[in-house]
Amino acid sequence: MRLNRLLRAAWVALAALLSAHAGFARSAPAYKGAIAMDALTGAVLFEDNADAISPPASMTKLMTFAVLYDDLKQGSLALDTPVTVTAEDAKVAALKDSTEVWLRQGETFSVDELIYAMMIQSANDAAYALAHKAGGTVTAFVAEMNTKAHELGMTRSTFRTPNGFPPRNRKIADGDLTTPRDFAVLCRYLLLHTDILKFTSVKTRPFGAGVRAQPVLMTNHNHLLWKIPGVDGLKTGFTGGAGFCLSATAERNGHRVIVVTMDSPDWRTRDLNVAEIISDALLKVPVAEAAFAQGQTKMAPAAGPAPASTPAAPTRPSPTPTPETGPVIHMPGK
Repeated sequence: MRLNRLLRAAWVALAALLSAHAGFARSAPAYKGAIAMDALTGAVLFEDNADAISPPASMTKLMTFAVLYDDLKQGSLALDTPVTVTAEDAKVAALKDSTEVWLRQGETFSVDELIYAMMIQSANDAAYALAHKAGGTVTAFVAEMNTKAHELGMTRSTFRTPNGFPPRNRKIADGDLTTPRDFAVLCRYLLLHTDILKFTSVKTRPFGAGVRAQPVLMTNHNHLLWKIPGVDGLKTGFTGGAGFCLSATAERNGHRVIVVTMDSPDWRTRDLNVAEIISDALLKVPVAEAAFAQGQTKMAPAAGPAPASTPAAPTRPSPTPTPETGPVIHMPGK
């Protein structure tokens, strides 16, 4: 109880400090790398070891969303496309130290429902099922992820899973890898060209309503949605090798910033650092800058055909998903 009171007091003190001092000196960073970016212009507002390579953990699901969005635009998928859970998909729900919505073989959910599960609950099984459906095989889908990263200029990123779960051998070099700068580029793309915030801004939502007798109550792992004005995305991540990661975005007075930190020692330290960087970055956006225009293109239940994309080069098979720390999720029978 004493620790909780101290933490609450720390949040209050931080908010007061940010309001009183525009040009304050940041406290010693507790992360491997961090960056803040103006979402409209792409200008870097703050960076600290922003090119450090590290596992993104569940933040990987943002790239999964980017590839799915392309499929939705091209019409090969629709938000109401049914996805039937395979035996391979269901195995992901049984992985130790994973977050999931406990998909069971034979269940059927829409693409839309599974995207919510992937973004809110950080459900590894949902991400895997979506990749399986969209790519035909998870390996093929991961190849598309790497092609997309290349197209976006994410030069220091390599994806090997659709969900960020570490490889079986637990060697960091064999898993998903990226940098804060690369992930800020991805976040800016998503904010400008997709409706990612439709999913990442949701605090709580039931999963499986109308399909299961007792839906799963999902609660977003991004604690800043409740605590920092203007925050409405994007994605948290955690594994033992990645530490605590967060790609966050906030909009105030028409100006939007993106902040990415990777490899913090715990989620409280991560959140305090991100909150501090967000407030400082928003003060650095030029007052006269045009208002940010979110999601210039939108997803629809069915989209018209688009030119086929260049086939992706083969990549190694994808392992499985990523654990995540956050508010307790209640699953009847689990």
